[in-house]
Amino acid sequence: MEMQDRQIIAAPRLTVFEAILTPEMLKACIPGAEEVTGSPDEGFEAVVVQKVGPVKAKFKGAVTMEDVVPGSSLRLIGEGKGGAAGFAKGTAVITLADHPDGCELVYTVEAKIGGKIAQLGSRIIDGFAKKMADQFFERFKGELEGVAQS
Repeated sequence: MEMQDRQIIAAPRLTVFEAILTPEMLKACIPGAEEVTGSPDEGFEAVVVQKVGPVKAKFKGAVTMEDVVPGSSLRLIGEGKGGAAGFAKGTAVITLADHPDGCELVYTVEAKIGGKIAQLGSRIIDGFAKKMADQFFERFKGELEGVAQS
């Protein structure tokens, strides 16, 4: 499944770009994140607990960054394994541009899920993937604008 959206963030473009490269920001924004460690150069490791329909799982995975154009764009690639529950893979292409109110962040997310979770049906999976992406970018905006959002 693929989805695209945008956020206008009341912060300078370079501030937005630098924030998305920190493990602390990723942990604050990834729904269900228990731990995020690492660096942009070496990649990040994450532990995320999520409930998809009736299936709850702890995913352990990695996030790497590619096609990084400082201050302008990057691609986040994530993959997590949740044991018997299955796996999740995804990419997010993020593009930043100056905007009169700060920074425009445009994202395109592609997600793939397999294993027991995939048996729930595409409607549940698609809704979950959209909710996860929306929550991440809304939390990211909130963190940068200094407003805690849950």
